[in-house]
Amino acid sequence: MTGPTRRSDGHRQPPPSRRTVLRGAAAITLATAAAAATAGTASAAGASPSSTVVDYPGAQWLPADPANYRTARRPRSHPIDYVVIHVTQEHFDDAVAVFQNPARKTSAHYVVRSADGHIGQCVREKDIAWHANDPDYDNRSIGITHEGWVNSTAWFTEEMYAASAALTAAVCARHAIPLNRTHILGHHEVSSATHTDPGANWDWDHYLELVRKVRTHR
Repeated sequence: MTGPTRRSDGHRQPPPSRRTVLRGAAAITLATAAAAATAGTASAAGASPSSTVVDYPGAQWLPADPANYRTARRPRSHPIDYVVIHVTQEHFDDAVAVFQNPARKTSAHYVVRSADGHIGQCVREKDIAWHANDPDYDNRSIGITHEGWVNSTAWFTEEMYAASAALTAAVCARHAIPLNRTHILGHHEVSSATHTDPGANWDWDHYLELVRKVRTHR
């Protein structure tokens, strides 16, 4: 995706904190994430400041710098037709730091952590994150990026897949986005994209299966 790059100090990327687990182990994580996807927006009374800002219950509010996205009033100002899947080519915290650096001019709506599927929200869904390298897609999509490197399957854990699938299912339900590869697409599939993420190691069949399971269980 735009912005996040490999470290420039020559430091080798360390291995992920957790190896990819067997797919059967995703059941508990998927059930938990599905519950979050069906939860309503937290009420302001007694809710934490983060819970009153995020669009997805359970996400951590990690706001991007206002210079890295455009405020809008979607879906009234622009329809939301797509979810675009990215890989950071950075660690979770480093990707968030990029989005909080006003000089970078890039952001995504959500970041998903590899080890445990923790979700950070950096841009509100009503606003336009700059993630697709294409203004039309930026205007009409939600960008979800995932901690890791495209050349390593080890970063794409079941925790990540399950949490991201529940998030995508919730976004699609909220904006009436069809659950298919025409509307849930990779960054490399954006018409003017020069990036290759999420790459050949991203398991699209498995991911869409999890997304549809969440919707079935709602």
